[in-house]
Amino acid sequence: MGWRTVVVLGSALALLAGCSGAAAPDASNPPQAAVRPSAAEPRTLPPNVSVGEAAALRNAAAFMLDVREPFEWAEYHMPGAVLIPLGELPSRLNEVPRDRPVVVVCRSGNRSQAGRDILLRAGFAAVTSMDGGMRAWRNAGLPVTQ
Repeated sequence: MGWRTVVVLGSALALLAGCSGAAAPDASNPPQAAVRPSAAEPRTLPPNVSVGEAAALRNAAAFMLDVREPFEWAEYHMPGAVLIPLGELPSRLNEVPRDRPVVVVCRSGNRSQAGRDILLRAGFAAVTSMDGGMRAWRNAGLPVTQ
């Protein structure tokens, strides 16, 4: 696991813990304690994450938002993701949780950046775009549903 993945995952876990009221990680567990940001650090995500980092965020209960069109979704999609086509996102912001990190995905990575920017402008703090989109996700051998 690269340093960026550790930082992204640590930030996501800290955000989840802070929002859910969960107890802080056990201080005797150095890896978690080492990556958890201090209270003074912003709890945001980088603008873009790799497929591997997105998978780690998904495993840490991030909200996976697919902004593709329904016909693309029907072809294949990420298990557990929620479909809100990019054109509908501004009118459906209430369907995106504000208390969890959000990873926006599309087919190749372009629309997800636009979706990320819509959410950031709407005041969402922990939002990122997955580089390479669902094509890269599937090519990496990560799970898809048809």
